Amino acid sequence: MSEIVVSHGYGASDDSVWFPYLTKHLAQAGHRVTVPRLPETATPRPEPWRKTYGEAVLAAGPAESTVLVGHSIGAVNVLRFLEQHDPAVHGVFAGVLLVAASAHEVGYDELAEFFEGGFDWERIRRSARNFRVLQAMDDPVNQPDPTEHVRLLVQGLGATAVVTPTGGHFGATPDDHVEVPEAVRLVTELLGV
Repeated sequence: MSEIVVSHGYGASDDSVWFPYLTKHLAQAGHRVTVPRLPETATPRPEPWRKTYGEAVLAAGPAESTVLVGHSIGAVNVLRFLEQHDPAVHGVFAGVLLVAASAHEVGYDELAEFFEGGFDWERIRRSARNFRVLQAMDDPVNQPDPTEHVRLLVQGLGATAVVTPTGGHFGATPDDHVEVPEAVRLVTELLGV
């Protein structure tokens, strides 16, 4: 059994957007999905989010059979966790999937702190074997050019990207339950099954 640990986004929780869909399909394949509830989702702060997510990741199981998934600002939270992760001590993760991720600040003042100082791409790359990015061209958050975010993430992480023509932000609001089969496929690919 492999572990998948998801970092939800702004204002969201464990049962938001496509997380129930992901959980259902991966559980059917024998995997366990954990979506920890991050603190103060309406007013997120990087350090408490990173800490809470990191505790859930380290409790999940061995890194080599664990895939980290982040949605929206949750994807940035995954990157911040990986910057602090010591692969020599805790192992290298099987993979990372970033969905609707921003590579830099996109105009939400309450989230700007997550992007301060840029990213230590080299340190992040050492913490996982493979990276995938899933982005929609009509994403209303990563405008005016969602492909700029994809390009920066691919360049920084050595990631493989899947860009869809539609899909928006893969869940515009936390209670917008959507099916994202591409996320299931990409996690399965990262697990090597």
